Amino acid sequence: MSVQSARTITLRSGEEIPALGQGTWYLGENPARREQEIAALRLGVDLGMTVVDTAEMYGDGAAEELVGEALRGRREEVFLVSKVLPGHAGRKGTVAACEGSLRRLRTERLDLYLLHWRGRWPLEETLAGFTDLMEAEKIRYWGVSNLDVADLAELTTLPGGDAVAVDQVLYNLSRRGVEWDLLPWCRRAGVAVMAYSPVEQGRILQVETLDAVARALGATPAQVALAWVLEQGVAAIPRSGSPDHVRENRGAVDLRLPAEALVALDKGFPPPSGPTPLEML
Repeated sequence: MSVQSARTITLRSGEEIPALGQGTWYLGENPARREQEIAALRLGVDLGMTVVDTAEMYGDGAAEELVGEALRGRREEVFLVSKVLPGHAGRKGTVAACEGSLRRLRTERLDLYLLHWRGRWPLEETLAGFTDLMEAEKIRYWGVSNLDVADLAELTTLPGGDAVAVDQVLYNLSRRGVEWDLLPWCRRAGVAVMAYSPVEQGRILQVETLDAVARALGATPAQVALAWVLEQGVAAIPRSGSPDHVRENRGAVDLRLPAEALVALDKGFPPPSGPTPLEML
C-alpha cells in the first residue's frame, strides 16, 4: 500500500499529498554520508513518501543540492517544498532566493514555497514575491513556517493572503502547544499543517511511556510518534538519512493507534491546558 492511498492531507486547492514525507535538515553536510542520504531519499520516493522538504538555510544550500541530485530523473514523482530565509523575504529577494533554490534543486518549479519564519520584511513584501513567482509559474503554492495565530490572522487580511496553503510548525508529542489555538484556527481557515521534527530529533524516543506503547503494538517508538502526528490530521516530515530509517518511518503509515494507546500517550505527554507561545527549533 502506498502512502498516497493510505494517508493524505488535502490542500485548499483540493489536491491531496502524502501525509508522511521526508525532511532534509542537516542532510548534505557530510560527504561521507552523501551516497547513503541520496539512497535514503530515493527509497523514500519508491515507498510513496513523495513530499520532500528542504530549505535554502539547510547547509547554506547543501541540502537542496543533495535533493537535486537524488531526484534527478524523478522530479515529476515528488511534491517538492523549499523555504526562503526571512532576511531574503522582500519582494525581489524572495524571487531571487527562489531562483537560487531552483538552480540547486535542478528544477524549474517548486510545488510549495514557504517563508521560513517571520523577520523584518513586512508580510506584504513577501506575499508580493510569492505572487510574482506564482505568475512566473516558478511555484505552485505558497505558505509559511513558524507563524502563530496572530501572524496568520494578519496575513489573511492582506489582498491574496487567504491563499496561504500550509503552515509548517514544530509539533510532536512533547510539543503540543499548537493544539490549543493554532491547529483549530488552521482547520477553520483551510490551512494545512505540516509538522517538522515530529520525533523531536530523536529526543523523545527513550521516554518510557512511548516505549511501552510501542512494545504493546509491536512497533518502534518512532513509528508510534509519527503515527500519532498523522492521527491529528497533520503531515509529518521526519528527516530520513539512511534507508533503514526510511523503512522504519514508512511503517508509521499503516499503524493505527487504538484508544488505549492514545490515552496512555496523553498521560505521558499531556496536551496544553492553556495558550502556549509557538515553539521553534
